[in-house]
Amino acid sequence: MSNRTFTIVKPDSVRKGNFGKVISRVEAEGFKILGLKKASLSQKQAEGFYAVHRERPFFKDLVKYMTSGPVYVAALERDNAVAHLRKIMGATDPTKADAGTIRKDFGESIEQNAIHGSDSDENAKIEIAFFFAESELM
Repeated sequence: MSNRTFTIVKPDSVRKGNFGKVISRVEAEGFKILGLKKASLSQKQAEGFYAVHRERPFFKDLVKYMTSGPVYVAALERDNAVAHLRKIMGATDPTKADAGTIRKDFGESIEQNAIHGSDSDENAKIEIAFFFAESELM
């Protein structure tokens, strides 16, 4: 069954010129790009998007990092989308990620780990709607 997920190619990937490499991997894994935008997140947007982490000690640093440069946001579709994207992204900490995963190949640290991906179908819907109107998805 085809379903949707959401990703952000993070500022470190964009800064290092790895957006194309990251998105090529995603497409090679059978994801269809329904919507794609380059964005510079405002502090308010980053705080809203990561509100679930507001009470965590890393929240302020996460917001600062996510507003440090442009990102690409994308709505994606394929069978088992959420689980498959998480598998190819690899562990949050690139040093613990499996060889060949996006974070192993392009991530620098737990914070600067190249890519964000939705962690559930429910969050994918919320995250896609945060950045895209349904009419923008093709």
